Amino acid sequence: MELRAGQVAVVTGAASGIGLAMARRFAAEGLKVVLADVEEGALEKAAAGLREDGAVVHARVVDVGEREEVVALAEETYERFGAVHVLCNNAGVGSGAEGRMWEHDPNDWKWAFAVNVWGVFHGVQAFVPRMLAGGEPGHIVNTSSGDGGIAPLPTASVYAVTKAAVVTMTESLYAHLRAEHARVGASVLFPGPHMLRTGLWESHRNRPDRYAKQRPRRTPYRSLDQWEAAMKEAGKDVRFTPVEEVADFVADGIRADRFWLLPDSEHSDAQIRARSRSMLDRADPAYLENFILD
Repeated sequence: MELRAGQVAVVTGAASGIGLAMARRFAAEGLKVVLADVEEGALEKAAAGLREDGAVVHARVVDVGEREEVVALAEETYERFGAVHVLCNNAGVGSGAEGRMWEHDPNDWKWAFAVNVWGVFHGVQAFVPRMLAGGEPGHIVNTSSGDGGIAPLPTASVYAVTKAAVVTMTESLYAHLRAEHARVGASVLFPGPHMLRTGLWESHRNRPDRYAKQRPRRTPYRSLDQWEAAMKEAGKDVRFTPVEEVADFVADGIRADRFWLLPDSEHSDAQIRARSRSMLDRADPAYLENFILD
Protein backbone atom coordinates (compact mmCIF):
# COMPACT_ATOMS: atom_id res chain seq x y z
CA MET A 1 0.00 0.00 0.00
CA GLU A 2 1.01 3.61 -0.37
CA LEU A 3 1.30 5.85 2.65
CA ARG A 4 -0.65 9.01 1.89
CA ALA A 5 -1.65 12.17 3.71
CA GLY A 6 -4.98 11.82 5.44
CA GLN A 7 -4.65 8.13 6.22
CA VAL A 8 -4.77 6.95 9.84
CA ALA A 9 -2.09 5.01 11.72
CA VAL A 10 -2.56 3.45 15.16
CA VAL A 11 0.54 2.63 17.19
CA THR A 12 0.63 0.92 20.57
CA GLY A 13 3.57 1.42 22.89
CA ALA A 14 3.78 4.82 21.22
CA ALA A 15 5.00 7.03 24.05
CA SER A 16 8.68 6.28 23.49
CA GLY A 17 11.23 4.20 21.63
CA ILE A 18 10.26 2.40 18.45
CA GLY A 19 6.58 3.23 18.81
CA LEU A 20 7.14 6.96 19.02
CA ALA A 21 9.63 6.82 16.14
CA MET A 22 7.03 5.05 13.96
CA ALA A 23 4.37 7.59 14.92
CA ARG A 24 6.71 10.43 13.96
CA ARG A 25 7.52 8.73 10.65
CA PHE A 26 3.86 8.28 9.77
CA ALA A 27 3.09 11.86 10.79
CA ALA A 28 5.89 13.06 8.52
CA GLU A 29 4.04 11.34 5.66
CA GLY A 30 0.92 13.31 6.55
CA LEU A 31 -0.92 10.49 8.28
CA LYS A 32 -3.13 11.14 11.28
CA VAL A 33 -1.67 9.22 14.21
CA VAL A 34 -3.32 7.54 17.17
CA LEU A 35 -0.95 6.93 20.07
CA ALA A 36 -1.69 4.30 22.70
CA ASP A 37 0.47 3.64 25.73
CA VAL A 38 0.11 2.64 29.36
CA GLU A 39 2.35 5.48 30.62
CA GLU A 40 0.19 8.59 30.76
CA GLY A 41 2.84 11.27 31.34
CA ALA A 42 5.12 10.06 28.56
CA LEU A 43 2.13 9.66 26.25
CA GLU A 44 0.99 13.24 26.78
CA LYS A 45 4.51 14.50 26.14
CA ALA A 46 4.81 12.45 22.93
CA ALA A 47 1.43 13.67 21.65
CA ALA A 48 2.28 17.30 22.45
CA GLY A 49 5.56 17.05 20.56
CA LEU A 50 3.86 15.66 17.48
CA ARG A 51 1.18 18.34 17.57
CA GLU A 52 3.86 21.02 17.77
CA ASP A 53 5.23 19.60 14.53
CA GLY A 54 1.81 19.99 12.91
CA ALA A 55 0.54 16.42 13.15
CA VAL A 56 -3.07 15.45 13.73
CA VAL A 57 -2.84 13.33 16.88
CA HIS A 58 -5.14 11.45 19.19
CA ALA A 59 -3.72 9.81 22.31
CA ARG A 60 -5.31 7.36 24.71
CA VAL A 61 -3.97 5.55 27.76
CA VAL A 62 -4.34 1.84 27.02
CA ASP A 63 -3.16 -1.35 28.68
CA VAL A 64 -3.09 -3.68 25.67
CA GLY A 65 -3.27 -6.67 27.98
CA GLU A 66 -6.87 -5.69 28.74
CA ARG A 67 -9.13 -6.55 25.81
CA GLU A 68 -11.80 -4.00 26.76
CA GLU A 69 -9.27 -1.17 26.63
CA VAL A 70 -8.09 -2.10 23.13
CA VAL A 71 -11.68 -2.44 21.91
CA ALA A 72 -12.41 1.00 23.35
CA LEU A 73 -9.35 2.36 21.53
CA ALA A 74 -10.68 1.00 18.23
CA GLU A 75 -14.16 2.38 18.82
CA GLU A 76 -12.83 5.81 19.71
CA THR A 77 -10.48 5.85 16.73
CA TYR A 78 -13.25 5.00 14.26
CA GLU A 79 -15.60 7.52 15.83
CA ARG A 80 -12.97 10.22 15.49
CA PHE A 81 -11.36 9.39 12.13
CA GLY A 82 -13.68 6.88 10.41
CA ALA A 83 -10.91 4.55 9.25
CA VAL A 84 -7.60 2.91 10.12
CA HIS A 85 -5.03 2.14 7.45
CA VAL A 86 -1.97 1.16 9.48
CA LEU A 87 -1.98 -0.76 12.76
CA CYS A 88 1.29 -1.28 14.63
CA ASN A 89 0.92 -3.72 17.53
CA ASN A 90 4.17 -2.62 19.10
CA ALA A 91 3.66 -2.49 22.88
CA GLY A 92 5.95 -4.88 24.73
CA VAL A 93 7.59 -5.56 28.08
CA GLY A 94 10.48 -7.51 29.48
CA SER A 95 9.33 -9.97 32.11
CA GLY A 96 11.87 -9.32 34.85
CA ALA A 97 12.31 -13.06 35.34
CA GLU A 98 15.55 -14.39 36.77
CA GLY A 99 17.13 -17.78 37.32
CA ARG A 100 16.22 -21.06 35.65
CA MET A 101 12.84 -21.46 33.99
CA TRP A 102 11.55 -23.72 36.74
CA GLU A 103 12.43 -21.03 39.27
CA HIS A 104 10.51 -18.24 37.53
CA ASP A 105 7.72 -16.36 39.22
CA PRO A 106 4.53 -17.36 37.33
CA ASN A 107 3.45 -13.72 37.28
CA ASP A 108 6.50 -12.91 35.13
CA TRP A 109 5.02 -15.16 32.46
CA LYS A 110 1.46 -13.94 32.95
CA TRP A 111 2.46 -10.29 32.56
CA ALA A 112 4.72 -10.84 29.55
CA PHE A 113 2.07 -12.89 27.78
CA ALA A 114 -0.66 -10.37 28.62
CA VAL A 115 1.20 -7.55 26.88
CA ASN A 116 3.43 -9.20 24.27
CA VAL A 117 1.03 -11.87 23.01
CA TRP A 118 -2.50 -11.07 24.14
CA GLY A 119 -1.84 -7.40 23.37
CA VAL A 120 -1.14 -8.24 19.73
CA PHE A 121 -4.15 -10.53 19.51
CA HIS A 122 -6.41 -7.89 21.08
CA GLY A 123 -5.21 -5.41 18.47
CA VAL A 124 -5.95 -7.84 15.66
CA GLN A 125 -9.45 -8.60 16.93
CA ALA A 126 -10.35 -4.99 17.67
CA PHE A 127 -9.14 -3.44 14.42
CA VAL A 128 -8.84 -5.97 11.60
CA PRO A 129 -12.57 -6.66 11.08
CA ARG A 130 -13.18 -2.91 10.78
CA MET A 131 -10.21 -2.49 8.43
CA LEU A 132 -11.55 -5.28 6.20
CA ALA A 133 -15.07 -3.85 6.25
CA GLY A 134 -13.73 -0.46 5.21
CA GLY A 135 -12.44 -1.97 1.97
CA GLU A 136 -9.41 0.33 1.80
CA PRO A 137 -5.78 -0.75 1.55
CA GLY A 138 -4.25 -1.33 4.96
CA HIS A 139 -1.38 -2.97 6.78
CA ILE A 140 -0.70 -4.53 10.19
CA VAL A 141 2.80 -4.57 11.68
CA ASN A 142 3.41 -6.78 14.72
CA THR A 143 6.66 -6.22 16.63
CA SER A 144 8.66 -9.35 17.43
CA SER A 145 12.37 -9.67 18.21
CA GLY A 146 15.39 -11.64 17.15
CA ASP A 147 15.27 -13.00 20.70
CA GLY A 148 12.66 -15.68 20.19
CA GLY A 149 11.55 -14.64 16.74
CA ILE A 150 14.75 -16.11 15.30
CA ALA A 151 16.29 -18.04 18.18
CA PRO A 152 15.91 -17.69 21.95
CA LEU A 153 18.32 -16.03 24.30
CA PRO A 154 17.87 -18.50 27.17
CA THR A 155 18.72 -15.89 29.79
CA ALA A 156 15.64 -13.98 28.62
CA SER A 157 13.48 -17.00 27.92
CA VAL A 158 10.09 -15.54 28.90
CA TYR A 159 10.49 -12.64 26.50
CA ALA A 160 11.79 -15.01 23.82
CA VAL A 161 8.77 -17.29 24.09
CA THR A 162 6.36 -14.37 23.71
CA LYS A 163 8.19 -13.00 20.68
CA ALA A 164 8.25 -16.41 19.02
CA ALA A 165 4.48 -16.45 19.48
CA VAL A 166 4.18 -13.09 17.72
CA VAL A 167 5.94 -14.49 14.65
CA THR A 168 3.59 -17.47 14.43
CA MET A 169 0.56 -15.29 15.07
CA THR A 170 1.57 -12.95 12.25
CA GLU A 171 2.26 -15.80 9.86
CA SER A 172 -1.23 -17.12 10.57
CA LEU A 173 -2.73 -13.65 10.21
CA TYR A 174 -1.01 -13.26 6.83
CA ALA A 175 -2.47 -16.57 5.64
CA HIS A 176 -5.97 -15.65 6.83
CA LEU A 177 -5.82 -12.28 5.09
CA ARG A 178 -4.66 -13.90 1.85
CA ALA A 179 -7.46 -16.46 2.08
CA GLU A 180 -9.92 -13.56 2.26
CA HIS A 181 -8.27 -11.81 -0.71
CA ALA A 182 -8.03 -8.82 1.60
CA ARG A 183 -6.53 -5.48 0.69
CA VAL A 184 -4.85 -5.55 4.09
CA GLY A 185 -1.32 -6.88 4.45
CA ALA A 186 0.68 -8.06 7.44
CA SER A 187 4.31 -7.86 8.52
CA VAL A 188 6.37 -9.04 11.45
CA LEU A 189 9.03 -6.61 12.62
CA PHE A 190 12.44 -7.56 14.01
CA PRO A 191 13.86 -4.24 15.26
CA GLY A 192 17.58 -3.86 14.72
CA PRO A 193 19.95 -5.10 13.46
CA HIS A 194 21.74 -3.91 16.60
CA MET A 195 20.66 -3.07 20.15
CA LEU A 196 18.09 -0.33 20.61
CA ARG A 197 17.75 2.37 23.22
CA THR A 198 14.18 1.83 24.36
CA GLY A 199 12.28 1.69 27.61
CA LEU A 200 12.09 -2.11 27.50
CA TRP A 201 14.87 -2.34 30.08
CA GLU A 202 12.74 -0.39 32.56
CA SER A 203 9.47 -2.20 31.86
CA HIS A 204 9.01 -2.91 35.57
CA ARG A 205 8.12 0.76 36.15
CA ASN A 206 4.70 0.07 34.58
CA ARG A 207 4.06 -3.39 35.97
CA PRO A 208 0.42 -3.68 37.15
CA ASP A 209 -0.30 -4.77 40.71
CA ARG A 210 -2.27 -7.75 39.45
CA TYR A 211 0.98 -9.15 38.02
CA ALA A 212 3.19 -8.15 40.94
CA LYS A 213 6.03 -10.48 41.78
CA GLN A 214 5.07 -13.01 44.41
CA ARG A 215 8.58 -12.87 45.85
CA PRO A 216 11.24 -10.14 45.59
CA ARG A 217 14.02 -10.28 43.03
CA ARG A 218 17.32 -11.74 44.18
CA THR A 219 19.21 -9.09 42.20
CA PRO A 220 18.29 -5.48 41.37
CA TYR A 221 17.01 -4.58 37.92
CA ARG A 222 19.79 -3.49 35.58
CA SER A 223 19.35 -0.46 33.34
CA LEU A 224 20.53 -0.30 29.75
CA ASP A 225 23.32 2.08 30.75
CA GLN A 226 24.49 -0.35 33.42
CA TRP A 227 24.39 -3.25 30.98
CA GLU A 228 26.31 -1.26 28.38
CA ALA A 229 28.94 -0.31 30.95
CA ALA A 230 29.33 -3.95 31.95
CA MET A 231 29.79 -4.98 28.32
CA LYS A 232 32.44 -2.33 27.76
CA GLU A 233 34.24 -3.36 30.94
CA ALA A 234 34.27 -6.92 29.60
CA GLY A 235 35.84 -5.65 26.37
CA LYS A 236 32.74 -6.23 24.24
CA ASP A 237 31.71 -3.61 21.70
CA VAL A 238 28.02 -2.72 21.73
CA ARG A 239 26.38 -1.18 18.68
CA PHE A 240 23.00 0.56 18.63
CA THR A 241 20.49 1.07 15.84
CA PRO A 242 18.67 4.43 16.02
CA VAL A 243 14.94 3.94 16.44
CA GLU A 244 14.42 6.36 13.55
CA GLU A 245 16.09 3.83 11.24
CA VAL A 246 13.67 1.17 12.42
CA ALA A 247 10.73 3.49 11.67
CA ASP A 248 12.05 4.19 8.16
CA PHE A 249 12.47 0.45 7.64
CA VAL A 250 8.85 -0.13 8.66
CA ALA A 251 7.51 2.57 6.32
CA ASP A 252 9.50 1.14 3.42
CA GLY A 253 8.32 -2.37 4.27
CA ILE A 254 4.68 -1.34 4.30
CA ARG A 255 5.07 0.26 0.87
CA ALA A 256 6.70 -2.91 -0.45
CA ASP A 257 4.10 -5.16 1.23
CA ARG A 258 7.01 -7.08 2.76
CA PHE A 259 6.15 -9.71 5.36
CA TRP A 260 9.56 -10.19 6.97
CA LEU A 261 10.71 -6.81 8.26
CA LEU A 262 14.07 -8.30 9.09
CA PRO A 263 17.08 -6.01 8.53
CA ASP A 264 20.27 -7.32 6.97
CA SER A 265 22.49 -8.83 9.63
CA GLU A 266 25.24 -11.43 9.38
CA HIS A 267 24.53 -12.45 12.97
CA SER A 268 20.80 -12.99 12.38
CA ASP A 269 21.43 -14.82 9.12
CA ALA A 270 23.90 -17.12 10.85
CA GLN A 271 21.36 -17.85 13.59
CA ILE A 272 18.65 -18.61 11.04
CA ARG A 273 20.92 -20.98 9.12
CA ALA A 274 22.16 -22.71 12.27
CA ARG A 275 18.67 -23.22 13.64
CA SER A 276 17.30 -24.41 10.30
CA ARG A 277 20.24 -26.78 9.87
CA SER A 278 19.72 -28.17 13.36
CA MET A 279 16.08 -28.92 12.55
CA LEU A 280 16.80 -30.39 9.12
CA ASP A 281 19.55 -32.58 10.55
CA ARG A 282 17.46 -33.52 13.59
CA ALA A 283 20.48 -32.39 15.61
CA ASP A 284 20.83 -30.81 19.04
CA PRO A 285 20.48 -26.99 19.09
CA ALA A 286 24.18 -26.15 19.04
CA TYR A 287 23.31 -22.54 18.18
CA LEU A 288 22.40 -22.10 21.87
CA GLU A 289 25.79 -23.17 23.19
CA ASN A 290 27.10 -19.63 23.59
CA PHE A 291 24.22 -18.85 25.92
CA ILE A 292 24.04 -21.98 28.06
CA LEU A 293 24.98 -21.04 31.62
CA ASP A 294 27.10 -23.14 33.93
